[in-house]
Amino acid sequence: MNSQQIAGSDEALQVPLQQHKHTKRWLGLTILTVIWICLVGIGMSSLWKYQTTPGETTETPKTWPADSMVQQNPNRPTLMMFAHPHCPCTQASISELALLMEHCSGQVDARVLFLKSSKFSTEWERTDLWSSATAIPGVTVIGDQDGSEAVRFRATTSGDVLLFDSNGQLLFHGGITGSRGHTGENAGRSAIESILISGKAETKQTFVFGCPLLGQNDACSKENQECRQQ
Repeated sequence: MNSQQIAGSDEALQVPLQQHKHTKRWLGLTILTVIWICLVGIGMSSLWKYQTTPGETTETPKTWPADSMVQQNPNRPTLMMFAHPHCPCTQASISELALLMEHCSGQVDARVLFLKSSKFSTEWERTDLWSSATAIPGVTVIGDQDGSEAVRFRATTSGDVLLFDSNGQLLFHGGITGSRGHTGENAGRSAIESILISGKAETKQTFVFGCPLLGQNDACSKENQECRQQ
């Protein structure tokens, strides 16, 4: 066999070898792509489930608690929002409250009660959420010492809203966001605005999306981190 024949044989061997390497590379990229798509799908599914999972549902008092230290307005409806000062998801609830107060100016007396824990410093509750709520015209911001008022009104989730008429009868209970940390049109805010403007609404209770208010510090810490990742 001469040198030309040997060279031709080597080239003939290299062609299938290169094709084999190309095939392996293509298969490897395909497998990695499939794995990446699956992981993204799992992550998106988990995030969607988290965002659309409401907080604990409780039986709300039908009348204003007699032992409450907060005074209701005897001349017009009173709105109570309970909030955790370190729940980023609640910023959406505060934003929706600002819109509600703009649309129903002078028709409701609103209070936002922030959890005030005796376990932390005196300024623990004075977060950006507190400042945002304070800046809304017609809203009074109150520190709820160790969640005593939240217990009286049976509020368990940050962003929980209760609307009472001037006689202390419950008109609405629920959240005013469509999911965790998201603003936009939602059944809760629409229902409250309808009640205040026309005196009636198709919906009088909605789910509340936010961090736990009381007794679940670890869960709240975890949810805070997940809220920030959105």
